[in-house]
Amino acid sequence: MENIYIVGVGMTPFGRHLDKSVKQLTAWAVEDALKDSGCDRKLIQAAYFGNTTQGHMQGQHMIRGQVALIPIGFGGIPIHNVESACASASSAFHLAVTQLRAGMADVVLAVGAEKMYSNDKARMFSVFDSAWDVETAEANAAQMVELGKGVSVPDGTQSDKPYSVFMDVYAGIGRQLMARYGITQRQFAAVSSKNHGHSVHNARSQYRKAMSIDEIMAAPPITYPLTLPMCSPISDGAAAAILCTESALKRYGFDRNRAVRVLATVVRSASQRAGDDLANHITVHAAKLAYDEAGIGPEDINVAELHDASSIGEIALCENLGLCKPGESGVMAERGESTIGGRLPINPSGGLESKGHPIGATGLGQIFELVEQLRGECGPRQVEGARFAIQGNGGGLWGVEESIDHIGIFGRA
Repeated sequence: MENIYIVGVGMTPFGRHLDKSVKQLTAWAVEDALKDSGCDRKLIQAAYFGNTTQGHMQGQHMIRGQVALIPIGFGGIPIHNVESACASASSAFHLAVTQLRAGMADVVLAVGAEKMYSNDKARMFSVFDSAWDVETAEANAAQMVELGKGVSVPDGTQSDKPYSVFMDVYAGIGRQLMARYGITQRQFAAVSSKNHGHSVHNARSQYRKAMSIDEIMAAPPITYPLTLPMCSPISDGAAAAILCTESALKRYGFDRNRAVRVLATVVRSASQRAGDDLANHITVHAAKLAYDEAGIGPEDINVAELHDASSIGEIALCENLGLCKPGESGVMAERGESTIGGRLPINPSGGLESKGHPIGATGLGQIFELVEQLRGECGPRQVEGARFAIQGNGGGLWGVEESIDHIGIFGRA
């Protein structure tokens, strides 16, 4: 198979875009990716469009990608609509790579866009309610509570305001890690503090305010052990990538010095593992496949963008990807090892907690950051000498783990 390259990326700022539609956000990210690559849109032979909430929020179902992309010059080509909860954009990216590897195209677009913010708070937060099996919602919630058995929940540590049901999911995972490895609430706060600090230098980040560990610990509770800054916000935004084969890189004169090679892209769906069988977590298996495909190991990774819809997510994912030993990710954050300038910087973008989490765009937002890091174009948040990068992005819940997981590994061309 030919090598596959990312030759252009684009991303809107994540945040509240009350004056922008999904179509406008999509156009913004795609036009930036075209400009970044120097690619004529006539070269794009197929597009994959990730979105999850437009049907719920706007009533636009079935042809979301066509509605967003045909008006900006992509009529006539195959446009595929992709919906996989928070992993929608990563799934779009994975399918774009798959088409290139199959020899069915040589230049392809992947894009994710989401318009989530609304003055109707009930509608806004209920969008997450279908990211698990709706027929077994009570049993799903009970499973997550069971994961955290043995950890006492202090009084007054649950918000009386609306929040995503997935914060309860993360709370169950967090309590399990606390009981199993002795990870502390302060270590979860250390991850959050690190990510908020990173976001100060990211102009596309939804929040750009540094926060100390003590400030995060003292913030309003969501559900124990999570406080508000440890959780990703509701966000609008879009991100896009233009990918091509090795032969197209040469034929169309794309800049090899700025191209980033896709070393691995792996998607797995959930299994029926027991809640305490962490060795068979979906991400553990996906990571093994990704490292084998890339021909490198976790010790070779220089920078990571990990799915921190809550700081608990980053800690769990760091361990499942083999970036530290089980139970050590909390200490890793406390010691500053995952901060820019540390042993392995994680979420230099600010992560989902601070950069934002427009769920249908999130995966490509992570990839945008890693492409810029590998190009050396991140300015004050640059990870010096970054050669290999990893992305971890999950979506939804089935049983006791993500419904779908994507692991991407990238390297300098």
